[in-house]
Amino acid sequence: MMPPDDFDPPVGVAMDLGQGVRRIVAPNPSPMTYRGTNTYLIGTRDLAVIDPGPMDHDHLEAILSACAPGQRVTHIIVTHSHLDHSPLAAPLSERTGAPVYAFGHATAGRSAVMTELAASGLVGGGEGIDHGFVPDVELEDGQLIIGKDWQLEVIHTPGHLGNHICLGLGDLCLTADHVMGWASSLVSPPDGDLTDFMASCARLRSRGWSRFLPGHGAEIATPAARLDWLIGHRQGRETAILAALGNGAKTASALTRAVYTDTPAALLPAAERNVLAHLIDLMGKSTVQALGPLQADTLFQRL
Repeated sequence: MMPPDDFDPPVGVAMDLGQGVRRIVAPNPSPMTYRGTNTYLIGTRDLAVIDPGPMDHDHLEAILSACAPGQRVTHIIVTHSHLDHSPLAAPLSERTGAPVYAFGHATAGRSAVMTELAASGLVGGGEGIDHGFVPDVELEDGQLIIGKDWQLEVIHTPGHLGNHICLGLGDLCLTADHVMGWASSLVSPPDGDLTDFMASCARLRSRGWSRFLPGHGAEIATPAARLDWLIGHRQGRETAILAALGNGAKTASALTRAVYTDTPAALLPAAERNVLAHLIDLMGKSTVQALGPLQADTLFQRL
């Protein structure tokens, strides 16, 4: 089930979440970011800053002010290169001297299917890519990032974005935008890939996490149940799309109106990108075919 809409923390204030983790919410609330981007500080002496956030001077100062005497930022880790997560990494690095770690540049980790679709001209509808983002250190799946009193496991979780990673801290997982604390994640081709997204959900589900710390919204105290909801939610959307196609070929826009009946009009463009992601996934399963090149008005039919 969806979490309650009661997450309203003070912006710019470092809040202790236990296990050596603090959270600072950035001042960038929106329909796509909820209350704002969650920046996390890990450690007690040498600090890792996870997802510095958007280009915002006040948030930069809030991060620096959270460093107590005797503490210093030694690692800046970006979970993925959307504009609400990565742009502040470079200014923070300049101020602290800490290198920036990430899976790779803006299109790193993109699936072969989405690479082909991007080359064919499929664009638009995403959350905004930080195209200039390049980390100082490229991370690999399974790699350990080690600080003085903490250790983070890199878990490559493509789907929301090809270069998306989650980070394991003992039995706690920082899930960024793969599993959020307020809504399901946007998957917008060619940046996002639903086939990869579902595989990443299954990978996280195979582990015994105690709680999730997401990129937006409150912490998740029941990770397994939240993942089950997320997987079931996507499966339900797929079923609804296939049912709608049972009445004849339709465009992604028409399917969105048929399936997302309770979604505010302002969010329908994002919902349409999710529908397109489902349609591409169903094409890969040979369940649906596109009647022409993938464009805004392409008709899809059920096989």
